[in-house]
Amino acid sequence: MSATLTKRWTLITMVLASGIVFLDGTVVNVALPTIDRNLHAGLSGLQWIVDGYLVTLAALLIVGGALGDRYGRRRLMVVGLSAFGVASVACGLAPATSWLVVARMLQGVAGALLVPGSLAIITAVYPAGEERGKAIGSWAGWAGITTLLGPLLGGWLVDTVSWRWVFFINVPLIVVTVGLLSRYVPETRDETASGQLDWLGALLVCLTLGGVTYGLIQGPVAGWSSPLVLGGLIGGVVALLLFVVVERRVRHPMVPLVLFRSVTFSGANLATLGIYTALSGMSFFVILFLQNVAGYSALRAGLALLPVTLIMMSLSGVAGKQAGKYGSRLFMTIGPLICAAGFLLLLRLQPTSGFWAVLLPAAIIIGLGLVVTVAPLTTAVMAAVPAHNAGIASAINNVVSRVAGLLAVAGLGAIVALTFTTALASRAGSVPAAARPALQQAAQDPTGAHDPTKMPAEAARVIAEAYTFAFHRAMLICAALSALGGIVSAFMIRNPAPAAKPDGQLADPSERLAPTA
Repeated sequence: MSATLTKRWTLITMVLASGIVFLDGTVVNVALPTIDRNLHAGLSGLQWIVDGYLVTLAALLIVGGALGDRYGRRRLMVVGLSAFGVASVACGLAPATSWLVVARMLQGVAGALLVPGSLAIITAVYPAGEERGKAIGSWAGWAGITTLLGPLLGGWLVDTVSWRWVFFINVPLIVVTVGLLSRYVPETRDETASGQLDWLGALLVCLTLGGVTYGLIQGPVAGWSSPLVLGGLIGGVVALLLFVVVERRVRHPMVPLVLFRSVTFSGANLATLGIYTALSGMSFFVILFLQNVAGYSALRAGLALLPVTLIMMSLSGVAGKQAGKYGSRLFMTIGPLICAAGFLLLLRLQPTSGFWAVLLPAAIIIGLGLVVTVAPLTTAVMAAVPAHNAGIASAINNVVSRVAGLLAVAGLGAIVALTFTTALASRAGSVPAAARPALQQAAQDPTGAHDPTKMPAEAARVIAEAYTFAFHRAMLICAALSALGGIVSAFMIRNPAPAAKPDGQLADPSERLAPTA
């Protein structure tokens, strides 16, 4: 098979493999209201269904990258895909919330074996320069597309079949991807990899993310003064500090802290944290708002974000190519600010708002902002490190984006819950005494999932107003975080300096992997 065909099929296969993981991160979102009604999960249960997956995925992504660099990225991806299929079937068969959360955590473990290898293989197969920049741009664009396509696919499956098929659909996709991997993708590894894996570092990452996530999710339920909540938050912070100490002292650290000496690498990951927290929070809470407050069906709620997907599908490759040619700083500065403007437009969203007047303009602006941001961000991360660190750099950046998802669901979830219950309490005086028990019941489940036909009209109105207020607070925070990502990029991203070719001509800027200070 020719080199051109090898590269083409490699890119297609890597998009499929990583896409399965990214898709499962959001496809479940649109099914959450139905799962809540079926399994009686409540807000904390829904948060764990999303974050249980993200905790293990984020905690083990770096280990997955290191294993792939050492033992072969293609081999590890086959193992990960097979395990992901088994865990997906377990999710689809879940009879209770606890079963589903555990199965989602197993999905995250399997997913950690897939994502780092996909981008590292692309970097190994494509030569440096515009060609690699375009390939990374296509991969990043499709990663964003699959992330945003999740609510659409999930909505269709929930409305036409069952929420359980949100997980069963992974099986045929995995079978196809394993076949393509075995036939078309060359094996790659880091020939310099040696020494023992940093399992202590991996354990400390798990304790950090698990403790903080537990504290943020259970805080609104058990109370912020609860010993378990305080223990989770404090324990997570202590584990993080110990992780830094361990990584500085072990011979073969899971996270080479030396990578963060690159201003561009550090800046790109800080920008990722802000931008992806905003994007994940927007997706999670828009879907809940549209279904539980505005009365959308699952499919219609998924369709509301389709313009974002279509825009990214059309333009992401172009943005990646231009970032490879001119550098990422300008794109990463402007893009998040455009996204922030789109999030601010969602402050106009009300329970009776029309799609064309509010949702469509916001979706178009967010989509354009992501096009300008996502592929250049990925290009900046990969250009900021030497080629032999491609796997670990990809893993670190993916950890940051998954941690952003954790913070969005757990952290913003805590803010939404507090804002919702506070808003209900402040409005209780305007509701007749006979209707107030409905408000007290609603305060126990701050997702907006309340049937207005089964309560007094005044209570239904106040609940909708309170959740709309809480939703707007979340969107305001999302806008601020996205804008912060743009500001960080403006000050910390360094475009690679053109390197001189032997004949004295300047090479393409992206051919130089090490960023200038």
